[in-house]
Amino acid sequence: MEKITSKEEFDVSIQSPRLTVAVFTADWCSDCKYIHPFMPEVEKKFTHELTLVEVDVDQVGTVSQEQNILGIPSFVAYTDGRELVRYVNKLRKSQEEIEQFLQTAVDVYGTIHK
Repeated sequence: MEKITSKEEFDVSIQSPRLTVAVFTADWCSDCKYIHPFMPEVEKKFTHELTLVEVDVDQVGTVSQEQNILGIPSFVAYTDGRELVRYVNKLRKSQEEIEQFLQTAVDVYGTIHK
């Protein structure tokens, strides 16, 4: 997963016509650490449908404020600079739940880019 280290990198990544899912995380977040081991497998499953990017809310703070990220980890899908769907809740996210969200993002993207 590519790590976004600046607002400029974030803006460029979400402007892509390809489906891009930003994963908002932080080093101190226990639920972020929980998902870390299985995210490479998740990314591999969706490699042809989307691009995953990691945004550290502490490192790129203005982005999380602008995107109204109130809890982490949060998953937000973008294409052409606009948000399609987001997966945010206060519960720990399982691999299956993350994959379900990513499939939803792919489906929504597919209705726009036919």
